[in-house]
Amino acid sequence: MLRTTLGTLALVIGMAGTVLAADIEPAVLYDIGGKFDKGFNEGAFNGMEKFKKDTGLAYREFEIQNDAQREQALRNFAKKGNSPIIAIGFSQAAAVEKVAKEFPDVKFAIVDMVVELPNVRSIVFKEQEGSYLVGLLAAKASKTGKIGFVGGMDIPLIRRFACGYVQGAKSVNPNIEVFQNMTGTTGAAWNDPVKGGELAVSQIERGADVVYHAAGATGLGVLQKTAEKGKLGIGVDSNQDGIYPGKVLTSMMKRVDVATYNAAMDVKNGKWSAGFNVLGLKEAGVAYAYDDFNKALITAEMKTAADTAQADIIAGKIQVHDYMSDKACPF
Repeated sequence: MLRTTLGTLALVIGMAGTVLAADIEPAVLYDIGGKFDKGFNEGAFNGMEKFKKDTGLAYREFEIQNDAQREQALRNFAKKGNSPIIAIGFSQAAAVEKVAKEFPDVKFAIVDMVVELPNVRSIVFKEQEGSYLVGLLAAKASKTGKIGFVGGMDIPLIRRFACGYVQGAKSVNPNIEVFQNMTGTTGAAWNDPVKGGELAVSQIERGADVVYHAAGATGLGVLQKTAEKGKLGIGVDSNQDGIYPGKVLTSMMKRVDVATYNAAMDVKNGKWSAGFNVLGLKEAGVAYAYDDFNKALITAEMKTAADTAQADIIAGKIQVHDYMSDKACPF
């Protein structure tokens, strides 16, 4: 009888442990711009929505309106027992580091920055690899031999996008001219579509007929003006081809949705790990968009060239320069 009781008790404890391991509530803290920015934050939102759909589990979220809210929001999530707590954007780093130290038993993740703590997963991307592919496509689509790039905040991360783009374009046409402009040096540079549009028009007036943006909501102005001027834009982060159908050549998709989904699922499935999580072409962390909105713009030859380059990058036959490694672009 005692043996049976002990066995039943062990079974109950085991089942309870299983339930507790599965019964998690992740949280996501979006960066300024909000979850419906049609780009970076929206990718995170899409990943969490997929998690909710696949598991039936809820998640919490917060859209900050100013920098002062970062730390407060993270701490509130931690106090409520949310796990993992996923912070979107490099600007969250200081807040994540401080709050993660206060709650060492809570699992945190941050996208686009490294926080070296035992309870933090740092998720970074090989943006240069995806940018190489859209640069290749831009050069093949260009009729003028001149293309453009509009970045958001002038930081090494965005220079990484630009450098990969130039390298990809020059793999097609070594003499191609690539105009580059950054929107600003503060966080406001991510949310200024008027300025983005003005920079795109300036590049178009100099002869650019394809313009790639890596500028958050600012880039929506880039896509608008390229469409209005009869030129081609290139989207970023999420698939932005459908914003102006037939006017967006492709989008360099940075799969923040994959990153957030994996972080939440890993905790649910007991597979969580802290440390570096690097996502490139090989890991399906970056990609170029090809869909009903843009397939008429990308010829079979262009697609074959992009797919071949992707395979060669994954195989190591093409080395895409990483601006973050030496803060220089040799192209």
